Amino acid sequence: MLSGRFTRSAAQAAEPYRLQQASIEFRHVSKIWGQNQVLRDINLTISPGEVVTILGPSGSGKSTLIRLINQLETLSQGEILIDNHPTRHLRGRALRQLRSRIGFVFQQFNLYAHLSALQNITLALRSVHQQSEADASARARALLARVGLAEKADHYPAQLSGGQQQRVAIARALASEPQIILFDEPTSALDPETIGEVLLVMKQLAHSGITMVVVTHEMQFAREIADRVVFIDGGEILESSPPEAFFTRPQHPRAQRFLHKVLDPLHTEEQPHASL
Repeated sequence: MLSGRFTRSAAQAAEPYRLQQASIEFRHVSKIWGQNQVLRDINLTISPGEVVTILGPSGSGKSTLIRLINQLETLSQGEILIDNHPTRHLRGRALRQLRSRIGFVFQQFNLYAHLSALQNITLALRSVHQQSEADASARARALLARVGLAEKADHYPAQLSGGQQQRVAIARALASEPQIILFDEPTSALDPETIGEVLLVMKQLAHSGITMVVVTHEMQFAREIADRVVFIDGGEILESSPPEAFFTRPQHPRAQRFLHKVLDPLHTEEQPHASL
């Protein structure tokens, strides 16, 4: 596991620690874009330390759901609470503090091309959290080692594979020691050869105790690491259950059809669900 809050010295930066946790609660959350209702009356509670995977077809509202948590998208209706504290009306410093508690890993990595892997991680530690160069560098190197990239500290994004860039992005998301980490389809921009290295890092992170919410199309990964699977379609939560129950005994007909297609794509929807 990774290191503690920002009072630690450079020598302590690589020492193990238990990641902090936070709860997330959606209360009657809706998101509307013009005439399009992206999310409809979402009610969902995620416990501290829980690992939740969000599944559903493209355009179902999955990414919007997690982007609302740290206000990368704004709510239209309802409320989101972090550790029982409402977040909808946070602005300025209060919003920055909220976002410092929430790591976010994007589909497209979003690394700064003109900065090395090390510098991409230390930037926020130095500019936002006021860490010294030595402490920030020690923490960044510890995180790069944690994701298997210790030897790539001085490499620029263009010199890294897609999987390596995404692992740097995960290390960057962990740098501020968030209580929550959100993943928005983190393997969708990767080639098949590099998906596994990113999923391995995420599997290891899932055992650290941090609260994780993962939007993904990786079915086996969702089945292996999640405490709970949430299935969304048409902007609504249609099913929420433990992974084994979801993948073997889905209750909602739409979830049944979805799994039938993604797990057995050579068959048509009209074939019996029993083949799952």
